[in-house]
Amino acid sequence: MHGHRRAYVITGSGPVVLLLHGLGCDHTTWAPVIARLARTHTVLAPDLLGHGESDKPRADYSVGGYANGMRDLMTVLGIDTATVVGHSFGGGVAMQFAYQFPERTERLVLVGSGGLGPEVTPAIRAITTPGFHQVMGALAVPGVRHATTAALKLLSRSGVRHLRDLDEVAAIYDSLQDARTRAAIRHVVRAVVDWKGQIITMADRAYLTEAMPMCVVWGADDQVIPVAHASNAGTLAPSARVEIIPDAGHFPHKDHPERFVRIVRDFIRTTEPSRHDRERWRELLEEGALVAPVHAEAGGAPLAPVRAARRAKPA
Repeated sequence: MHGHRRAYVITGSGPVVLLLHGLGCDHTTWAPVIARLARTHTVLAPDLLGHGESDKPRADYSVGGYANGMRDLMTVLGIDTATVVGHSFGGGVAMQFAYQFPERTERLVLVGSGGLGPEVTPAIRAITTPGFHQVMGALAVPGVRHATTAALKLLSRSGVRHLRDLDEVAAIYDSLQDARTRAAIRHVVRAVVDWKGQIITMADRAYLTEAMPMCVVWGADDQVIPVAHASNAGTLAPSARVEIIPDAGHFPHKDHPERFVRIVRDFIRTTEPSRHDRERWRELLEEGALVAPVHAEAGGAPLAPVRAARRAKPA
């Protein structure tokens, strides 16, 4: 599409589930759940541009650009609507897709997602620092890379719960041997993170989920994005279903694939797909988001958030 190779897996039959992976990963991160979901659904799992087997050009790596790319892929494949499932950075893309293309989004499932608070692991913030590209180039030489990835995989099997995700870190680190991949990931991170943490947020648009079913899934032991962000989602979007999976890290779909699939299937089974109502969407936009909590007086307890005042209409 648009002159660039886009890799994807599509399998199964039935209503479509679009799986969006996180930063530095590819469709294989969903391997433990693809076949299970495909028993009841059509599963589409792409490699985002700059990742996996997709091309890694000098291009637009913003969440909006990725959302456009998913719209175009669905169009090429003849898919009108889907339940969109996004993990980590892919959660940010999923939220942006739902915002840009509500008429094509049946439901939204966010898994250890970005965009729900500023906090993120320092390892990701480090990608934005000057010299990252050169340092990782030096660390990706064969001898150093092989020794480091082997050590990370060994640690992931140590039984220490906070180290369980290091096998995925090893795969991401191994992919950084490709200079094009390093450049793409650097562009992605700079679009969504700075030295203070995450830049993108759904806080100012979460009220729009009133018109769309949303489920939030988090690993209780997530070391990349704090599990507290799941509570943020529940506050921002009170109608959202929140599922915390015990004994799971940043990749709950890999730690407990059967439970993850049950959650997704049950969410789809018990909710009606969103049907975009342009008039209701306009009304929500006009009413506005929840404004910041108002304090009764300096240092006083915050009052409950309230909606911004409706804009007065001309008589």
